[in-house]
Amino acid sequence: MRKIAVFTLLGIFVLFSATLFSLTSWPEDHVTHIPEAIVSPPLEISTTHLPLDAPEDMIPDMEEQEDAGLQKEIEQLLISDKHLRELVRQKKLSIGVVDMHDPLNARFAAINGNHMMYAASLPKIAVLLAATDALDKGLIKDSPEVAEDMRLMIAKSNNAATSRMIERVGMDHIAEVLQDPCYDLYDEESGGGLWVGKLYGRGGKRIGDPIKNLSHAASVTQVCKYYYMLAFGQLVSPERSSQMLDMLVDPQLHHKFVHVLDRIAPGAKVSRKSGTWKSWHADSAMVWD
Repeated sequence: MRKIAVFTLLGIFVLFSATLFSLTSWPEDHVTHIPEAIVSPPLEISTTHLPLDAPEDMIPDMEEQEDAGLQKEIEQLLISDKHLRELVRQKKLSIGVVDMHDPLNARFAAINGNHMMYAASLPKIAVLLAATDALDKGLIKDSPEVAEDMRLMIAKSNNAATSRMIERVGMDHIAEVLQDPCYDLYDEESGGGLWVGKLYGRGGKRIGDPIKNLSHAASVTQVCKYYYMLAFGQLVSPERSSQMLDMLVDPQLHHKFVHVLDRIAPGAKVSRKSGTWKSWHADSAMVWD
């Protein structure tokens, strides 16, 4: 039997209200009793438009939103399938889900969440972030050519356009942005995360990630975090996050998640990036309906 390494990312906002199977169980919820006198009414924010308009100090870190109930549901889902269960055990399948029906009280669960894997074209979202950061800081100049390459990189996953953007931005700046403490999208203490250390589709300098020496890598936790922060306008700035969302929305490659979403959620707004190379398959989608 051919061994297939599967790397699936369901970025943000549930397609189903179950979640996935982890190799270790999550702890039971701990309830903190707050004196009634200091309880404030819950803050409600509009979910009509992205990025969401919420006070920065009210937005929880995604990792703090681990939900035992969601975790158990997805575990049950995967445990019931012998093939999926074996892929999870061998760490050939990683899945992450963030349910943001109530954005300030999101629910996060993941299977092999911090297990970094080769992710083909999916880490082009890291190039998008680094390029947006460079534009915002004036490190590169905006131009019709830059705008077109960024569109081709995301909408059509064009390798040549991506390599041109990497050369404009520089791999050192990409690594710096990914490891910036305000994002922590690559964190050595948490298994790594998003990484881009090589041009796409051709040779040139190669900088492998510090943990596994991968050139194009991702973990589901960090990819979910990327979309979560994007939804709240926390990547670069709300204005720049909005521009990035415009790049990611309505993908022109209709396969994997998008192929199914076209059928089961035709009215949803989908922001998406996928990747495939040989037997490695990755996908991420933020589904807003």
